[in-house]
Amino acid sequence: MTASPFGPSPRPRDDGRAVLPQPRPAPDDEPRAADVPTADAVARVAAPTPTLRVYADGSALSRYLDGAPCRAQWLAWTADHETELLTTPLGLTELRRAARPRGVEANGVAHDVGERLEVIRFSDQTLRAATKVSGVLPPFIALHLGAALAHPDVGGVATYDLQLAQASALHGLTIVSPGWPAAWWERAGG
Repeated sequence: MTASPFGPSPRPRDDGRAVLPQPRPAPDDEPRAADVPTADAVARVAAPTPTLRVYADGSALSRYLDGAPCRAQWLAWTADHETELLTTPLGLTELRRAARPRGVEANGVAHDVGERLEVIRFSDQTLRAATKVSGVLPPFIALHLGAALAHPDVGGVATYDLQLAQASALHGLTIVSPGWPAAWWERAGG
């Protein structure tokens, strides 16, 4: 197994079902007294060690398609890190949209990617985080960022979208864009 900048890769699940982790609360959520665990409860339950994951939007997922820019670099990176990736139905929809005009083979690739990756749903925390950035980001980009911010294990965002990369970096997430220069979002588009 290759070392990852995001920590150890998660182990594959034996039962084939996706486990949906509890989303982390939005930064401004105040814990209610009933939600604060007692010392007794903390002693009984060992906290799992978080594994950092990478959220992938459609601009990154489209790199799986033949003829996509930076495809070779993306495939090389995912060969070692694909188990760390997760996405939402929105990311898969963007991938399928990019695949549709490319024909049957590209649609097959999109289907296979959708079967391999963990797909998380939009939670209330996702929507709350997306709402906080929706004044400065287009709605779908805000949803991608909201999903990345709300997921407790996400430490990075795989994207080739300038606005998502800039906003993700501002929120302390690592940007993954194989084939593009380091910190490209700082130099591109102002």
